[in-house]
Amino acid sequence: MSVAQDAALRENLFHSLQEEQTRLKMRLQELQQLKRELRNFPQVQDPFPMPEVPLVFRGHTQQNREVPKSVVSNLQICYPLPGGSALVTFDDPKVANQVLQQKEHKIDLEECRLRVQVQPLELPMVTTIQVSSQKSSRRVLVSGFPANLKLNEEELLDKLEIFFGKTKNGGGDVETRELLHGGVMLGFAKDEVAQNLCRIGQFTVPLGGQQFPLQVSPYMSGEIQKAEIRSQPVPKSVLVLNIPDVLDGPELQDILQIHFQKPTRGGGEVETLTVVPPGERGLAIFTAQSS
Repeated sequence: MSVAQDAALRENLFHSLQEEQTRLKMRLQELQQLKRELRNFPQVQDPFPMPEVPLVFRGHTQQNREVPKSVVSNLQICYPLPGGSALVTFDDPKVANQVLQQKEHKIDLEECRLRVQVQPLELPMVTTIQVSSQKSSRRVLVSGFPANLKLNEEELLDKLEIFFGKTKNGGGDVETRELLHGGVMLGFAKDEVAQNLCRIGQFTVPLGGQQFPLQVSPYMSGEIQKAEIRSQPVPKSVLVLNIPDVLDGPELQDILQIHFQKPTRGGGEVETLTVVPPGERGLAIFTAQSS
């Protein structure tokens, strides 16, 4: 390769890198703008069922251990709804599929005809999570609290700090404390305190005038290293777009519900229907269905 060819190759590579850097900067600005807009979205209060979450576990298993019914708690997915749209959820997923067979729906009114488009509603779903975990040297997890414990958060944390702060109970100076889902995290000033409490394991602690057996175990901190996300359709819901600004909100909602309930239009029983008028924005909150 000649010196001239080498210089030209370097120049082309430099321009390619500049273009890629510019594209990435523009994409970052778009994502930041979307994040700012989502903060200002009004939230749609109607509950919508979330599709089944397929989870993949990659790690060790233990036998003869009680397994919780669910590994996901308070899972929510937010979906932005543009102005001039509606989110329709049917009782039967077959009806939603029938409605989607016709991409454009014509809705006859007294003085005009509405033309709206329908499309599937797809949510970003986490399918695989890779987490690195590490045992904390100064923190422990206290668990085993009864469901009917009549103490507020601050009272519970105070009681635990007093009990586990005493050396006669195997404890020591408590530096941090936090109420978690299903337990309490306590952080101590010295490593040996946490190690000693975990070695003992079982404690009878006075709470609210009663004695309760509680368990102390090592506190594990985790960090997500990798997450795989793919789009998954919501089988019972469809998204209606390009709704013109010709009717008031309540009247428009009634018109849409009547249309999508007609079997002649491929419709059926509507479970919920939420309209976002033109010029406004909404945010649909999808949560896991309770069993």
